[in-house]
Amino acid sequence: MRLLVTGREGQVVRALLERGALAGVEVLAVGRPDLDLENPASLRRAVEAARPDVVVSAAAYTAVDQAEQEPRLARAVNADGPAALAAIAAEHGLPIIHLSTDYVFDGTKAGPYVETDPTGPTSVYGATKLAGERGVAAANPAHVILRTAWVYSPFGKNFVKTMLRLAQARDQVSVVADQVGDPTSALDIADGVLATAANLAERPDPALFGVFHMTGAGETSWAGFARAIFAGSARRGGPSAAVVDIDSAAFPTPVRRPANSRLDCARLARVHGIQLPAWEDSLALCLDRLVDDAQRSKGI
Repeated sequence: MRLLVTGREGQVVRALLERGALAGVEVLAVGRPDLDLENPASLRRAVEAARPDVVVSAAAYTAVDQAEQEPRLARAVNADGPAALAAIAAEHGLPIIHLSTDYVFDGTKAGPYVETDPTGPTSVYGATKLAGERGVAAANPAHVILRTAWVYSPFGKNFVKTMLRLAQARDQVSVVADQVGDPTSALDIADGVLATAANLAERPDPALFGVFHMTGAGETSWAGFARAIFAGSARRGGPSAAVVDIDSAAFPTPVRRPANSRLDCARLARVHGIQLPAWEDSLALCLDRLVDDAQRSKGI
């Protein structure tokens, strides 16, 4: 199986390259200038050159706060580009997997969101990602849209790496405690994407298409997530700090983050047979790599 994946440096793309190699799947990660979501001609060239079995739309404009200042760019990358890519994939009879986010919801629901819940993004980022979902679905009937949340990994910038960095310089860290969600490893997302792609490549059944939620199993707050990071790091001889719970109001940002980012993933398990591991287990594997790498770099 050959996958064409948009982007080169994102957490999920790097995870797909790693997991694809282990699974014997050819993952062709293509980014700018060869593939530019603002340039439809480059999308066509990339698809025709790669001749993939499945297209994976992973690249995105993810600077949530900055998107408020750059709405046109965010829309081009998150909505117009993926829709154009989906249309090109459809012309070639190819299914597309498009990654989306919990930010398509307003975060006010009491329980986990299901795929059929009303959307209501409260930010440019969320609105453009929702527009991307709709554009992909309209352009290519053979689509799978995977919404995920709270992504972390050994790669790039993410909450886990930020907490470990802060713990190197501080004895305590203030972390928001009134936002809850499902921490999700990019490596688990990659495994889920590969399994979904295999399903699509093996049997193009319309029942496999549509919107699905895919996050790590279980839930916590950002403060709870931070405590788990520090406890796991300490057990491995890495940096640790005390966590001080704060409300979102004490940590203002240009965009209001969803208070509830929990996503119900039962449909993905039922239709595709995919269920991601418990977030605590995947965090442990991530810390094994991050803390061990840091210690090796120090000669410990």
